[in-house]
Amino acid sequence: MEVSGKNILVVGIARSGVAVARLLAARGATVTANDMKDESQLAREADELRQLGVRLALGGHPDDLFADADLIVLSPGVPADLPQLDMARGRAVEIISEPELAGRFLRGRVIGITGSNGKTTTTALTGELMKAASAEVIVGGNIGTPLTSLIEQSNDATWTVAELSSFQLEMIDSLRVHVAVVTNITPDHLDRHGTFENYVSAKHRIFRNQTARDFAVLNGWDKAIDEMVRARGVQARRVYFSSQGPETIAGTAAGIYVRDGRLCTTMMADHQDEVGVMAIADIPLRGMHNVENVCAGLAAVFCAMQTRVTDLPALVAAIKQFPGVEHRIEYVTEINGVKFYNDSKATNVDSTVKALEAFEHNLIVILGGKDKGSDYAILAPLVRERVKQIVLLGAASDKIAAQLEGVRPIKRAVSMQDAVHQSMAAAEAGDTVLLAPACASFDMFDNYEHRGRVFKQEVKNLAGRMLSAAQRKE
Repeated sequence: MEVSGKNILVVGIARSGVAVARLLAARGATVTANDMKDESQLAREADELRQLGVRLALGGHPDDLFADADLIVLSPGVPADLPQLDMARGRAVEIISEPELAGRFLRGRVIGITGSNGKTTTTALTGELMKAASAEVIVGGNIGTPLTSLIEQSNDATWTVAELSSFQLEMIDSLRVHVAVVTNITPDHLDRHGTFENYVSAKHRIFRNQTARDFAVLNGWDKAIDEMVRARGVQARRVYFSSQGPETIAGTAAGIYVRDGRLCTTMMADHQDEVGVMAIADIPLRGMHNVENVCAGLAAVFCAMQTRVTDLPALVAAIKQFPGVEHRIEYVTEINGVKFYNDSKATNVDSTVKALEAFEHNLIVILGGKDKGSDYAILAPLVRERVKQIVLLGAASDKIAAQLEGVRPIKRAVSMQDAVHQSMAAAEAGDTVLLAPACASFDMFDNYEHRGRVFKQEVKNLAGRMLSAAQRKE
């Protein structure tokens, strides 16, 4: 892709926007970086961009910027339906996402991973599994490292493992994903996409440029995925994973599956019969959803590397050593017999369901944040079965309280510190405090990472105060 001399507008100055501007400026483009935030909110990014020779247009979206651009690159957080973008489309200005731009420069092949939940864990694990399989691999995308920042590391032998969100996929045009993984699809980001159908349509774009030589790795027991594939089709070779035995919801055979407490597969390049991979009890991550994530990651590697039976021990060792990902049912500490877990990445109802399912009982759960058009009543059966106390925090508190009223006792918190203190006050030895908000974080925090780190710090602060108090009594 030739960008030298072109007038390119980058909309959204976060990690991906800065990476895009850096790439384009280095290749001779005239770059303007635009954001609704003003310079006081973007001081660090503004300084870096100025040093790159990038023009800044902050504090709004002036129409002339969009009218004069040769190309517009959107960061994931920028809605694709901005009125200024409609105007640019009317002038036939090309509008693409950051991964689409990266795909025009990346060398090698791509494993793309999407889904409503589990995609970050699956992406990180797949990267480790590819390394264990002796592949040359780089990992990025929605997981935190913009794909555009990985371009110089890529070569013809590279496998890029990329987490791809619906926000990123909705603007895909030419990016080819050689192994596409969909972990699951449940209603999410309806505040952005409007309808579940639009959300599914965005997810389906991961298959857009695949051929019959590529692979589509699919959750065999996800109804929405089954309906999506039936209605919209997939050109690639389909490979299914299943946590419920060797068949899928449609009755077809799964390539990797759970049978009698073990992961099994029929995908070995040198062995057509069933091969046992490992006991699910040996997977260090909590919850059956993480078993599915392991299945998805293994299936992706089997497709990419044509794995043989003799390769399995190294892959199993990588799974056993995988520590998990920060903010995904992450153990924090124990205080007076009460364990604390951080699942700040539970930004939708389905991910909170999976978090609750990972614990049997005696839970105090912290819910709330910025609502995404979710139905929290879905949580009621699991809350009734496993939760002792609900602690609500953030803008969605009233909606959640109305939908879960009478299911379990509810307390309100005004800050994360207050939420941690009220959770500890409601707990006794043997209980678990779980942050699994079922909401976005942007009402009170920069992002879910910020929310999770504040939670962990408040837990550690509480532990320190209680230890000091105990020592004073002695």
